[in-house]
Amino acid sequence: MSTLKKNKRIKLAKRLKKYGNTKPAMGNSLAQRGKAKYLGGNGRKTTGITRRKFKRNLQKIRVVEDGRIVRRKVPVSLIRSGEIEKPVVRAPFTLEKSE
Repeated sequence: MSTLKKNKRIKLAKRLKKYGNTKPAMGNSLAQRGKAKYLGGNGRKTTGITRRKFKRNLQKIRVVEDGRIVRRKVPVSLIRSGEIEKPVVRAPFTLEKSE
């Protein structure tokens, strides 16, 4: 195996560990008719099953990764939980305070 492929796989593994799998998950969508028994009906009957995708809520943001700022598609759940480190943005035309 070439070093290039190995490095690519290592980078992908790091990204998957940090951000999780960002691909859509597959599932089923049920079409039903009838009224539930507990509501006084005869029971729900499935009339059709279709495949569908459960897409993750991804946002394209700037992220600090290994000391570099890169753009990544990141799930909102990770942004909200604070697991993602965003770059510090300062106001334009201002100098950073030096101590």
